[in-house]
Formats: sequence, structure tokens, C-alpha cells
Amino acid sequence: MGGETSRAALRSVVLDCTDARALAEFYRELLGWGYRPGDEPPPPGRPDDAGRDWLVLRAPHGGTDLAFQQVGQLPRATWPEGPHPQQLHLDLAVGTAEALDAEHERVLGLGAQLLRDRREDPDEPLYVYADPAGHPFCVFVG
Repeated sequence: MGGETSRAALRSVVLDCTDARALAEFYRELLGWGYRPGDEPPPPGRPDDAGRDWLVLRAPHGGTDLAFQQVGQLPRATWPEGPHPQQLHLDLAVGTAEALDAEHERVLGLGAQLLRDRREDPDEPLYVYADPAGHPFCVFVG
């Protein structure tokens, strides 16, 4: 059967959020990915029906999608401690320490909040951020 398998395949990582369009736009800018056909923002002045429910970003060369599911309310993760654990986070890698510095400035400019600065860690330089919905994610050299 030409490489087919009966095992499940990971199709998407889904992030709950109270503003699916805003969070999708954050990650679209951060990752440089595009929307699944039909999920693009509507023209100015038109209602954003898709943006009030479920949106999908696709990696440019295939692979796992990143999806955004609208929910009524969502407590921000209180990582690393507190009443609301992160439950899941995304790890993003860059190739060099110089790229890490450039990406740090870009991530902050997109609206992420810095949670932890481990830039000077000799074994694993990284930054931990919260995206605009409060989901933690890391950017590291790897």
C-alpha cells in the first residue's frame, strides 16, 4: 500500500484562544506560514466568520499544521508556577546565537511577552515567551 500505515498521524497542533484571528495572525507573522485556503482574513469591512471559530496555518513545505480554536474564555497559563499550568508549549529553533538575538527583537515586536531569559546559558541559550493569548513558547539555538 505504498507507505500507508494504520497508525494515526499528527495533523495539527491546536491552540485554544479567545481571538482566533489575532492569535493566528501572530503566528503567521512569527513563522511566515500561510492560511489554509478559505481561512484568509476577509477584505476590510467584511465579517470574519472563519475568524470567530477555527483557523489553520500551514507550513510552507508541508508537515504539521497549527490551528486556532475560538473559546469563550481561557485563563492565561501561569508558567512556571501557579493555578493554570501550560499543558503544552511550542519549541521554535534558530540556527545561531545571532539569529536568536534578532528573533528575540522580532518576537517582542509582534506582541509576545518575555517570561524567561536564558540567552547566556552556555548549554542551551533560549528565551521563553507567552504569545498574546498567554500560551508559553520557546525560541532556542538548535
